Amino acid sequence: MLKMKVLVTGGAGFIGSELVRQLYNLKYKVSVLDSLVTGKKENIPPGVTFYHGDICNKEFVFNCFSQERPDIIFHLAAQVSVPYSVRNTVTDSEVNIVGTLNILDAAVKFRPKKIIFASSAAVYGTPEYLPVDENHPVEPLAGYGVSKYGAELYIRLYSKLYGLDYTILRYANVYGPGQLPDSEAGVVAIFINSLLTGITPTIFGDGEQTRDFVFVKDVAVGNILAMEKGKNLTLNIGTGQSTSIRELYFFIARELGVEIEPKYEVRRKQDILHSYLDISEAQKYLKWMPIYNLQVGLKETIYFFRPAAIYRREKVRII
Repeated sequence: MLKMKVLVTGGAGFIGSELVRQLYNLKYKVSVLDSLVTGKKENIPPGVTFYHGDICNKEFVFNCFSQERPDIIFHLAAQVSVPYSVRNTVTDSEVNIVGTLNILDAAVKFRPKKIIFASSAAVYGTPEYLPVDENHPVEPLAGYGVSKYGAELYIRLYSKLYGLDYTILRYANVYGPGQLPDSEAGVVAIFINSLLTGITPTIFGDGEQTRDFVFVKDVAVGNILAMEKGKNLTLNIGTGQSTSIRELYFFIARELGVEIEPKYEVRRKQDILHSYLDISEAQKYLKWMPIYNLQVGLKETIYFFRPAAIYRREKVRII
């Protein structure tokens, strides 16, 4: 029996490439659409069809759909930097909203069975209660959250107008091998890379602020389960547990065998103090549960980063 054809936008990126690897290993016929602005072509397994281009280019998107005629769309391509979205609101909205509309218009024409959209817990803004469930008020604090929520609304609208099935997944703080240590969302990668290269990391605030850290391999599994489950639902993907930034930092430092006290700076006004997600709906409708606890996930992430780092021992005091 032939496996379904799947198209992954953003499939050369951090989360997308892990999803592509899992789909490929499960023998799906996989194609990838990516601009390579943050993704890397070498992340894509041999045998996966690759289209290099921008989702904001409607002609390019339609050509990809015409060539592949996919059964399932995983839409992960996005502008994901919160600070960038504050400085460049128009560009952020063009990629995350207009780009999504191009994907949706192509889906209306070529009729895949379903679109699975990577959204974010950033849509919620400052939590009014914890854990944050899918019924929590939506009040984004930056353009990134606004554009992600705008894309969600268009997906729901297209479902009503054109009968397009979807599942929207709102991710917590995703971490794991392959994450780039160059944005605030990649705090795990930033800490690991800094400690491996002898740089003193910075923590904004006292470090007692908490987040929900979910391993990238678990996130990919949630996406794959959504191919058959969670029809026309919006679901949180996290761990349902909170971890303080200090706790995270010192666990990484211990695993690396280094002793560097982080720098502390004034907490940024846009930073949320505490957040973690209620994942009971994903458990119920996707039959999904995260397998990796934070300790195991961090060890695997550290193992990935070690060979690539320049380890300056003269700047690091070994415990």
